[in-house]
Amino acid sequence: MISWPEAVAVSALLLVCRFSYGLFVSRRALSHVPGPNSPSLVWGEEWKLYHTKPGSHYHGWKRTFGKVVKISGAFGHPMLCITDESAISYILGAEGIYNFPKPHGVRIWFQKTLGNASRYRGFCVLFQVGKGILYVEGKESHERQRRLLAPAFSQPSVRNFMPVFHEISSKLAVQWLHMMDDLGRDEIEIEVTNWAGRFALESVGRAAFSHEFDLLSGDPSPLLEALDGLTNTQHNATSFYMRALFWIFPSILNIGKKGEMVRRTKMELGQVARKMWRDAKLANDSYEKTLMAQMLKADAASEQRMDLDEIVAQMRTILSAAYEPVSSTVAWVLYELAINPRTQEELRVEISSHNTDPTLDELSTRFPILHGVLLETLRLHPPILENHHEAAVTTSVPLSQPIPGTSESRLVIPKGTILFIPVNVMQTDSELWGDDAHIFRPRRWMDGQSQHHPSLLAFSEGPRSCIGARFAQAEIKALIVALIRQFSVRCDHEIEPFQSFVIRPRVKGTAMSSLPLKVKRV
Repeated sequence: MISWPEAVAVSALLLVCRFSYGLFVSRRALSHVPGPNSPSLVWGEEWKLYHTKPGSHYHGWKRTFGKVVKISGAFGHPMLCITDESAISYILGAEGIYNFPKPHGVRIWFQKTLGNASRYRGFCVLFQVGKGILYVEGKESHERQRRLLAPAFSQPSVRNFMPVFHEISSKLAVQWLHMMDDLGRDEIEIEVTNWAGRFALESVGRAAFSHEFDLLSGDPSPLLEALDGLTNTQHNATSFYMRALFWIFPSILNIGKKGEMVRRTKMELGQVARKMWRDAKLANDSYEKTLMAQMLKADAASEQRMDLDEIVAQMRTILSAAYEPVSSTVAWVLYELAINPRTQEELRVEISSHNTDPTLDELSTRFPILHGVLLETLRLHPPILENHHEAAVTTSVPLSQPIPGTSESRLVIPKGTILFIPVNVMQTDSELWGDDAHIFRPRRWMDGQSQHHPSLLAFSEGPRSCIGARFAQAEIKALIVALIRQFSVRCDHEIEPFQSFVIRPRVKGTAMSSLPLKVKRV
């Protein structure tokens, strides 16, 4: 009879053999794809990517090797960096997206922070076993969830949310005025990244779930601290090992300090979600247009009552998805306005010409500079640097131009290959955006000029594009209107991009995200 240590050793040996065989097959199939020589047999390109300016290597690889580049991950795991337009359209489009789901490691990350392990129950006809829309896979399951959520993020719903966005924006502005009054000064330095996070979480709480977090009071918040602490970490060895290895060994997310933060975040999100659901059931606000109302209606219409675990998983997903990208974008918008005073003044004139809080339709038609500022910020500072996918099956993908040295118009991507679509490269490519692609120029989105360049990938595209894009843009615009109408901003610090979960700003040389701006009453 085999002993327990022997069984473990045999299992480990089988896993190593399986990994080695898959690695051999993949590398052989991609042997004709060019790429840099791996700087490390153990870590591949991961160390270089982690310790340099976010996305900087992608530009160099494209110039040197072309639009499809093979790189090595930890232990030689093959990855492809893809900037080929035809390949991207196929991978993100209806024909290919379900063959290229999120990588297994990413799905495990979302499961551990947002999902649950509850067993199958009747409510899974609406939500797949505790999986939120960010990480549910399969065409049928994803489309089912999207249909359920879509009404809450539709244009009519966002139009109804505008008074909420304006109210929250005004509260934030009032807090800044109080800070000035307390110090007896008309200009003070404010660390805006924290306030951006508070705004993002308060907005989604009110608009999506009819719940008030009271974050704009400035008081400590366990939920905010947990969300921020999970990803806003300094570059250290532990964080590097976690990022480098979770692509192929997702179980690493269970261990160490990072594992503790994952569990804490899940707990905090779960406690908040359960409270919101209990409060909503008592209030019975199913007549509203919020996401919570849609869930209440689905609950009332279903033959079997909703399973609380499934509801909590979906609510965790929405809260998390609405927090980091929006807070990051708010910070970068304010930064670009701070270092571009002429654009800031032009925007203030545009905003000041409208004395009332603009409706969603007015924001779309009467504020072209504001629209341009937001889109240009998303172009230069996409919250998500890389769009990650994994080949679920071996798939042939079309190319706009052959791999150098070949005449092949298609690329066969082996099952298990990790794909990176570097959004920053696609949105600053001079071939697509012109010679001023790296310059902040909001007017490229005005006067019909936007018809001459591609659409943004900041919210992805195709069937799995961000369902909350319209919601996010509306709330950000409402906040910028409130702030720029009352304040001017400038930056006296050197700011650099910092990759946590999203791309955040930070004072150069510091460990955590930060954006201290001089804010002056106008």
